[in-house]
Amino acid sequence: MLDNKGFDLWYDDYDKSVGLSDYDNTYPFAGYKEILNKIYNEVLALSSKKVLDIGFGTGNLTTKLYEKGIEIYGQDFSQEMLNHALAKMPKANLYLKDISEGLDESLKENKYDAIIATYSLHHLEDKEKILFIKSLIPLLADGGKIFIGDVAFKTSEELESCKEQAGKYWDNDEIYFVYDEIKNYFSSINFEKVSYCSGVIIISK
Repeated sequence: MLDNKGFDLWYDDYDKSVGLSDYDNTYPFAGYKEILNKIYNEVLALSSKKVLDIGFGTGNLTTKLYEKGIEIYGQDFSQEMLNHALAKMPKANLYLKDISEGLDESLKENKYDAIIATYSLHHLEDKEKILFIKSLIPLLADGGKIFIGDVAFKTSEELESCKEQAGKYWDNDEIYFVYDEIKNYFSSINFEKVSYCSGVIIISK
């Protein structure tokens, strides 16, 4: 698994690498653009004014929302990713911190119409994921939603099938979402499959 220094080195080719995997419909980024497009439209449908992006990376999704006049907040652990995103969104409120250490205190002072996390939470252990997501729910404004787009599966059987298909390319350091294993921890949760190895988890307040 890449640490923050790894992402600092990777940031320049990140979008290209992701795009190739998505185009070729291969693990891990098959369905990437569709996921971003779905979350983008869902956030706009909420008439969002303020959005928090967890692990914003190069800002592919939030830049589009920023251009729509939405107030953007975010946290990422890579300084180079932050610099890249800030160049595209100079008025965004972006913070440097590893999500494994929790949310930056400044980000806890707001209420958000939408909280998004794309391809960032699989770095957390399953128990850490659940605790972290639960900590985000109180930060939602009335009617707000959390959108998680990632390598994700409805069942453990689907995960194992993908793992077998990926073979040597499977990343054993990452812990992917299995919807059936987390759904009972949240009162309002839904999973929408996008590709054989990805989907969007939606959690409402």
